[in-house]
Amino acid sequence: MFFGAGNLIFPPFLGQSSGDQAWLSLIGFILSAVGLPILGVVAIAKAGSFPGLAGRVHGLFALIFPFLIYVSIGPGLAIPRAGSLAFEMGMEPFLPVQWAHSESSLLLYSLVFFAIVWWFSLSPSKLVDRFGKLLTPTLLALIGIIYVKSWITPLGSATKPTGNYASQPVIQGFLDGYLTMDALAALVFGIVVANTLRNKGVEDKKSLSSYMVIAGLGAGILLTVIYVILGVLGSTHLSEEKAENGAQILTLLMSKLFGESGTLILGVIFTVACLCVSIGLVTSCSQYFHQLFGKLSYSWWVTILCIASMGVANLGLTQILSVSVPILGLIYPMAIVLILLGLAERFISPHSFVYITAVGVVALFGLVDLVNTTFLGHQWDKWLIQLPFYKEGAGWVMPALLAGCAGMLFDFKNRTREY
Repeated sequence: MFFGAGNLIFPPFLGQSSGDQAWLSLIGFILSAVGLPILGVVAIAKAGSFPGLAGRVHGLFALIFPFLIYVSIGPGLAIPRAGSLAFEMGMEPFLPVQWAHSESSLLLYSLVFFAIVWWFSLSPSKLVDRFGKLLTPTLLALIGIIYVKSWITPLGSATKPTGNYASQPVIQGFLDGYLTMDALAALVFGIVVANTLRNKGVEDKKSLSSYMVIAGLGAGILLTVIYVILGVLGSTHLSEEKAENGAQILTLLMSKLFGESGTLILGVIFTVACLCVSIGLVTSCSQYFHQLFGKLSYSWWVTILCIASMGVANLGLTQILSVSVPILGLIYPMAIVLILLGLAERFISPHSFVYITAVGVVALFGLVDLVNTTFLGHQWDKWLIQLPFYKEGAGWVMPALLAGCAGMLFDFKNRTREY
């Protein structure tokens, strides 16, 4: 469920940019792209549910924040994007030119794509069997074939690192992994993992938490293997010119390894990956909205989300991304802070002021940054750039740390008053 088209594209591009420093960059990438999602699953397991974890900040926050996340990475962005990318990489290369750019072709393809997503998502209790016996083995087998073929057909020496990958490869790799947004997916997928385990007869809270941790670690190991393979292959000298994105790198890679048939294999890989993440997101969002708005059944929500996602995919993703990406940039830091606080419950009480101060300040910073980048054309950069890590897209870190310390002081004052 975690492994979508974006996860295919990021590692090869990181490999090309970091060259012979690829292993160092991959360490940083895996820490954030794999570590944060696993920690997210563990945090949900410890808290019992995503709304339960968000409720530690405030009751109203527990309603608004999960809703924003489910809409943003569900029908608002990730699901339609997956359908569109599956068409561009899995179907468009094989169509005549006049059909490839036709709106009717995308409509017909998305109709079939989301019909498959709808069928898989209707029975969440069977999701493990369907993923485990069909989609995931297919994806892993295809990536395994690419790796084996790379040993038979050597791709050449590693390239030279560029930009920050040359001076600070681990940090840059970490920031690249942070941009995968999989920590948000961890919060969303937690409900699917928990409900699936309950359907398997796991009811005890402690056992449920343990199995969720095991599931998260299992997914993390598989993701790590795939990222390493794609990153190392991307670091090799594929052509005289630098590719502009990960999709171009994969296309060059597959052409060099398999010739014309490489385009077909790549199309299948993208299609399966997009199906996996779409099914996971539709299932998660449907279960959430069914719990939130009980009048409509789960199957009705699956149908509504598939139709809505298909419609958005055909409207044009450029406009959708221009609206959705800044919103994701606003809510992602809050999700990270919430996950880290949830993991520290042994030291930070669920009723601690730290939740309110840290998450609140990060939310305020996110709003300021959103206004600065979206509406003011970066006019406030001259002040915001003074914050550590702001250039790298993590200017919220220092405000979060200071706000967390302030929350601890509030806790200390309350304890001394009680005594």
